[in-house]
Amino acid sequence: MRIATLRADAPGLGYIERGAVGAVEGNIAFVGPAADAPDAKEIIDCHGRWATPGLIDCHTHLIHGGNRAREFEMRLEGASYEEIARAGGGIISTMKATRAASEAELVASALPRLDALIAEGVTTIEVKSGYGLDPGTEIRMLRAARRLGAERLVRVETSFLGAHALPPEFAGDADGYIAMLCEEVIPQVAASGLADAVDAFCENIGFTPEQTRRLFEAATRFELPVKLHAEQLSNLHGAALAAEFGALSADHLEYLDEDGITAMARVGTVATLLPGAYYFMRETNLPPIEGLRRAGVPIALATDCNPGTSPLTSLLLVMNMGATLFRLTVAECLAGVTRNAARALGLGNRIGTIEAGKSCDLAIWDIESPAELAYRMGFNPLHARIWSGQ
Repeated sequence: MRIATLRADAPGLGYIERGAVGAVEGNIAFVGPAADAPDAKEIIDCHGRWATPGLIDCHTHLIHGGNRAREFEMRLEGASYEEIARAGGGIISTMKATRAASEAELVASALPRLDALIAEGVTTIEVKSGYGLDPGTEIRMLRAARRLGAERLVRVETSFLGAHALPPEFAGDADGYIAMLCEEVIPQVAASGLADAVDAFCENIGFTPEQTRRLFEAATRFELPVKLHAEQLSNLHGAALAAEFGALSADHLEYLDEDGITAMARVGTVATLLPGAYYFMRETNLPPIEGLRRAGVPIALATDCNPGTSPLTSLLLVMNMGATLFRLTVAECLAGVTRNAARALGLGNRIGTIEAGKSCDLAIWDIESPAELAYRMGFNPLHARIWSGQ
């Protein structure tokens, strides 16, 4: 088979013609020319197909109740955000549906979305809470996310996003809500082991940098890594704040400035770009791609799968959007859903490239060139998906 290893220290995409991958107990033991491969108990002939690392969706809101298709229809008919909110829409609509759903119902509704991603070669996915906005439902969302990994052969990383929006119970008291998250919920989440990171929405319609800082300080006390929705609608310097805490990633970034880029580059924070939300919301302010490139900031891509602003379950389409909307190269798109997506989850030492010692997560493709993965729209050339050697 032909292999795109995506190794950072290899030229291009790390191509190996007439290559082979050997696995032992779920981990890669050999990758290189087939002529040099050691003897194996079982050999699978890929007949010249291409192999890449398994794809990684590093930013999703996969667990939620209900959908917001009617709001989409209302926007097409000319309704404003305020009118939709007055009609009971927006995040409060999803909050109500999520609070009303049992853990089993949340899992059942998420599985079709997860299956669509798996069918395109996804082997690792990040899932956030953030639609419960009360302690019980947020914990229930995280438990449901963990259960997805028991229902399917997929690696699930979770992020606690309690600071996603202000719930009605705390109307006018954002500081009080942040205090509750810091003093009550984050300790519960840390003790339960249900979250791998803490996230927040730092924005004029979300939470201030000062409130975000308090949340990150609480996460740090419990040794939970942080990441941030930052600079999506305005520049509140959230990315620089996230970098101050060594954040795994800062996500969206349409209004990121040079100071934020410099801060991210200094500590290695990944820039996770979300072209699905950019497209769906008809945004016009592009993320500063050239600035990120010049500074050497790793760029990841993700679906941002969520019911309100990016109801998207295709990483292949995300790659195409990254190329067409953001003008990323094919190599940047592929690295964005493999090597750099792994870094955005703090898993760069375990997944994201095809090299000895990492988990044997592979996607085998019926393609003539890896460029086809970013070139086609609405076409899935996956031949086989291998997760942890299975």
